[in-house]
Amino acid sequence: MTTIEAKATFNHENTKTSTELVRPLANFPPSIWGDRFLSFSLNHSELDAYIKAMEEPKEEIRRLIIHQTVDTNAKLSLIYSLYRLGLTYLFAEEIDSQLDKIFNELDLKDYNETDMYTVSIHFQVFRSHGYKLSCDVFNKFKDWDLGAFKEDIATDVRGLLGFYESTHMRTRSENILDEAFKFTKAKLNSLESTLKGNLSRQVKHALVRPFHCGMPMVEARLYLLNYEEECSKYDSLLKLAKVHFNYLQLLQKEELRIVSEWWKDMNFQGITPYARDRVPELYLWVLGLFFEPYYSQARIITTKIIQFVCVLDDTCDAYSTIEEFRLLTHAINRWEISAMEQLPEYMKPLYKIILEEYARLEEQLAKEGREDVVYTSKQAFQELARAYLEEAEWRHMGEVPSFEDYMKVGLTTSTHDLLSKSALIGMGNIVTEQALAWYKSHPNLIIALEIIGRLKDDVASFKFERERPTSLTSIDAYTKSFGVSEDVAVDQVKKIAEDAWKDINNGCLKPRELSMDLLAPIVNLARLSDVAYVKNDGFTFPQIFKDYITLLFLTSVPI
Repeated sequence: MTTIEAKATFNHENTKTSTELVRPLANFPPSIWGDRFLSFSLNHSELDAYIKAMEEPKEEIRRLIIHQTVDTNAKLSLIYSLYRLGLTYLFAEEIDSQLDKIFNELDLKDYNETDMYTVSIHFQVFRSHGYKLSCDVFNKFKDWDLGAFKEDIATDVRGLLGFYESTHMRTRSENILDEAFKFTKAKLNSLESTLKGNLSRQVKHALVRPFHCGMPMVEARLYLLNYEEECSKYDSLLKLAKVHFNYLQLLQKEELRIVSEWWKDMNFQGITPYARDRVPELYLWVLGLFFEPYYSQARIITTKIIQFVCVLDDTCDAYSTIEEFRLLTHAINRWEISAMEQLPEYMKPLYKIILEEYARLEEQLAKEGREDVVYTSKQAFQELARAYLEEAEWRHMGEVPSFEDYMKVGLTTSTHDLLSKSALIGMGNIVTEQALAWYKSHPNLIIALEIIGRLKDDVASFKFERERPTSLTSIDAYTKSFGVSEDVAVDQVKKIAEDAWKDINNGCLKPRELSMDLLAPIVNLARLSDVAYVKNDGFTFPQIFKDYITLLFLTSVPI
């Protein structure tokens, strides 16, 4: 059955007894990928060849990391490149051991004679690995008598760019980094048109997407393209990076084939033709949470759950009546197959798929004694349905809530609490009872994540939302609550999101409540919000995701 035939059949079957219903159709753009990723066939011999090709350069890099004759600057520069290239996980123990030793032996006075680029590299390396190198290392670049940064530092564009990238790792009360962010951004903007070559590409990209706020896999690929000189310092580094990208590409295309096949087998296009068809984009979103090969099952599982989230959202916003969504929410809260009887016919297949998929996951993890992780995801899914309904009720009544009330619900409808908890399902034994309890306690780090997700989305999409009968975003709520203009509301909401990023940065510094492996999905979800909502709703109108999918899944790295 074609897509058009499926939609025609769906509309006929589900509106023939209620032709007067007015449904809030959103008219989402169709998928641009079709069945493209269903035809992929994994070549295991090619995969094995990549694994073998990585062995020698890995050993060479490992020796460089631990070798005592490699000076500190060279060692930190190498670790920085490994981090930017997404290779840190291959040398986690060696890097942690070296950084611990170097950090504990640091004398901040040594930075008084260090150039801006080197200071910035050290700052980023330590902060990215959880060490709170003091922002005082940047004091020397400020004229404290004038209360401003020294103008001559702008002549060092490479250092200025490093300083700009460093400012995105700031926490609250690091005023010098707040000032530096504005200063370096303004200077780089003014210099951009005068630059050429790699430096020009580096600055242009950083101004659109600072590395710390980008999707790790994409930023790693772009680092290889834009930082050729840095990557070429060690032949083994360049070789490892190229082979590693192609190795991951094969694995990830196979995972994308698996979830695409599942989506087709479940007949989502037939049972929910009104919903966004975004399987590759959904998988890409989950790949942004964790790209390491050993999280393959976690990506497959989380992609299925985010598909449920997408369809639930679109059912609420883009098809169901308020009465129908009340019934669906009630059924989700009951979580019993018998509750399906109360649902409209078109909702029954979706409800059945959700219950059966979660039941399979519970059965699978029960064998490992980890079924509580699935239950936690299920509870978050129920909470999300209730929050979607509350927003739908506001729209139905034509009511704009206070900013405070909106945020109480909006944090949940950001979906980030559900997604971060669902990511734990496939992460294995590192998800201890203590870790799960921390996630369930709704800690400040997850609240900050939800704030970023909710507000970034709203800032990007509020104008599109106003094309619909009733607009409901944080911008509308803020304008109403504080009696300010739309422009002021946007600026204030952006400031709240910016402060939430500072809280996430702080929560990743040692001593941490959990290991960074368990916090990484939270940080990466925040990054995805920055990526997806930089200009508009990049998920609904997925141009940026198209570029990323092309880069990661359709473009190999020449070796």
